[in-house]
Amino acid sequence: MRRTAYTVIGVLILCVMLFPVYWMLNASLQPSGNTLTAGFLPLHPTFSGYKRALDEQGGNLVTSMIIAAGTVVLSLAIATPCAYALSQFRSRWVSVGLLAILISQMIPGIVIANALYTAYERIGLLNSIPGLIIANCASGIPFAILILRSFMLSLPPSLVEAARVDGAGLFRAFVAIVLPISRNSLITAGLFSFLFSWSDFLFALTLTTKGGVRPVTLGIYQYLGTQVQNWNAVMATAVLSAIPAVVLLIAAQKYIAAGAIGGAVK
Repeated sequence: MRRTAYTVIGVLILCVMLFPVYWMLNASLQPSGNTLTAGFLPLHPTFSGYKRALDEQGGNLVTSMIIAAGTVVLSLAIATPCAYALSQFRSRWVSVGLLAILISQMIPGIVIANALYTAYERIGLLNSIPGLIIANCASGIPFAILILRSFMLSLPPSLVEAARVDGAGLFRAFVAIVLPISRNSLITAGLFSFLFSWSDFLFALTLTTKGGVRPVTLGIYQYLGTQVQNWNAVMATAVLSAIPAVVLLIAAQKYIAAGAIGGAVK
């Protein structure tokens, strides 16, 4: 009976948590109008909201995809060798470096955004995709270093030593041995970097002052002011923006579980 009660409670909590997602999907299929007057089920579904969302927000979705992909590549390119170095060095300064990384995660995003705005204005990176990629890496790189280092600490040194004996240099051993073994943690770190960038709103709002470069999060925010009577288009945009994250999480869930706990035990 206790197990049944826990199951029922768990199902109820899950339903409460998933209801906003269902209502978003339901409202996206309703005719134009206020979502408060929409039926509980889309008895007469229409895809006009999705057509309008793709016509008006399709470019913003592509922009967000480019920024997120660039953030993943740059974050992993910097975080992976840093994590490997921090896992191999045996020095008291490693702890200092890790503490600095943790502290960097505690800095409010608005502080970083304001500092970047001043710097970007001087070097001409405002309203640019590279500027947003670099800004998003401020969140992705520290987290990726922590994830990757925890896994690389469990790598047997004998693997790299064997490659060195066979004539491989440090870089070759890193690329041929360390990276393939660290696949799960790389996928985990890359996925979180993608999600950080895909859901970013603060940097997009602060570092873009024109409409030329507009991620989908900022597009939805600016969409609300003009589409208050067309909530199906707003909700359709929200559904479309959620699809990449959902697909990646489903496709990579086994790698995430393995990568997250890979460094917990040896």
